[in-house]
Amino acid sequence: MKPLHRHLVNTSRKVLCTAALAASLTTAAVVTNTSTADAGESEPTPDSPQATDRGDARLDLPDNLADPAVPPAAGAGEGASGIPATALDAYKRAQTAVAAALPNCKLPWELLAGIGRVESVHASGYGLKADGYTERPIRGPQLNGQGFAEVKDTDKGEWDGDAVYDKAVGPMQFIPSTWATWGADGNGDSKRDPNNIYDAALGAGLYLCAGDRNLSDAAQLDKAILSYNNSREYVNTVLGFMRQYQSGATQVPNPPAGTYQPPTSPVLPNPRTTTPTHTTPGRGTSPTPTPGKTTNPTDPAKPTPTPKPEPEKPTPTPARLAKLEAVGSTELRAEAGSAFTAVPRIKAVLSDGKPAANQFILFAVEDDTTDGTNFGKPGKAHLAVQTDAEGVAAAPGLVAGARAGSFTLRATGYDTSSQFTVNFKGFVAAKPAPAPADLLTRTDAGAAKPLEVVAGQAVKGVEVQATAGGKAVAGTQVTAGLVEKNEAGQWMPVDPAKAKGPWFKGAKDGEKLFSVELVASGADGKIVVPELLTEGVAPGTYHLRLITKENVVLVLDVKVTAATAS
Repeated sequence: MKPLHRHLVNTSRKVLCTAALAASLTTAAVVTNTSTADAGESEPTPDSPQATDRGDARLDLPDNLADPAVPPAAGAGEGASGIPATALDAYKRAQTAVAAALPNCKLPWELLAGIGRVESVHASGYGLKADGYTERPIRGPQLNGQGFAEVKDTDKGEWDGDAVYDKAVGPMQFIPSTWATWGADGNGDSKRDPNNIYDAALGAGLYLCAGDRNLSDAAQLDKAILSYNNSREYVNTVLGFMRQYQSGATQVPNPPAGTYQPPTSPVLPNPRTTTPTHTTPGRGTSPTPTPGKTTNPTDPAKPTPTPKPEPEKPTPTPARLAKLEAVGSTELRAEAGSAFTAVPRIKAVLSDGKPAANQFILFAVEDDTTDGTNFGKPGKAHLAVQTDAEGVAAAPGLVAGARAGSFTLRATGYDTSSQFTVNFKGFVAAKPAPAPADLLTRTDAGAAKPLEVVAGQAVKGVEVQATAGGKAVAGTQVTAGLVEKNEAGQWMPVDPAKAKGPWFKGAKDGEKLFSVELVASGADGKIVVPELLTEGVAPGTYHLRLITKENVVLVLDVKVTAATAS
């Protein structure tokens, strides 16, 4: 049988990943159940259905990682630490999303990377694409009971293409029945597809955190990995890769499909182990006398009365998150590039009707056509917020994207068995064009005086302001150039070939310009005129015209005086 997972990474060395995260959670169920079915098999068993196909995954480890207790060597090669860019982004997004939904789990992305490495080598040999899908599907062997667990079809072939038996599918090797419970949307496309590495990584993260696990605890981390594949060799292998990545992971390009070849080393199935039988304390053993008390023999003539059992007190069921509800309008409006004045708010309510305080809520921008609506920083499309004592969570700092459009702001809250969502609809209107300037006014310190300069020196510091109705106008484009009057008394640009007056310095050495485009006005409407040079210019009065595209004109006289003889 052709091995499915065991290929070696062979890609060029790249710098560490710096991709920004944009995590997005959707309809993933987070259930608390310490007897969860394995993500890669139908129920916990000593061996994995993919065990024979996977073989002994330790054969892929560097020598120093065959025993995960041995720390990885410095400078490990890409075969050990290289992760395709899309896979690395998926693992890190999943970590961020799970941290918002289940903050006590402390899921490290390196754990997901370790599992992804063992299960499919990060989908590398299957043509992993930037959107998280692969050029060809990743499917395990048919779980038909012949060498593997027998799992009858549960998805009518929707995910695994097999309507008779199930197969493990996707980069994280979920079987369809498990995906039906743990399926998640990791990339905000409103789909839950185990063949997409963003969805699969998030689903795996939620699965590993089941039962309120804290993965910073070594024992609970061990149990989490065993729940994924009940094999000690599997746990050791995943931990080995996890530690390798924690020591430094290298981002490499997504390789094309078919890059990797099956190993020539023999395939070793995981050994079947037996589960030890545990004896329940206090049952099947002789009672131990209590020190300091004497046991009286039973008098046959006086039968010991049978004590009446005390009724068991029902264990109170703790209140759980029951719903999210919007506080105020669910419609958000702003102009392009502007902050939203209305702050989206939701209230989390428990099953007993009380506010759900300290509940994590994930706000995420989705379906965005506005070119980047964000939480105060380009690319920051999600925000995790805790509810206050009244159960209210607010998402301040929302800024509209650069162009008109719409988006959905999804607020999602999670408990250990379900999720609740409130959607806000956002609308971004185009920023209205400002009224064009109707006046140019000189505003520099010497504005009260005419421009006068000694020949050979430069006219510096000239500044004008563009206004409309007395208010500054940003973005006004002005052309500055020397002009002279024609016979009809109209101002006309000077002929560059014949001009003898002041000039602007061009980009080339010695280049003289008699007309230049100035930098558009800022928010204060002000425009700075470059230095006007007078070297070689004869004394006299010259004219500098500033004109906008709307033909608003300001003409400044420039008087050049002769230099005083020393």
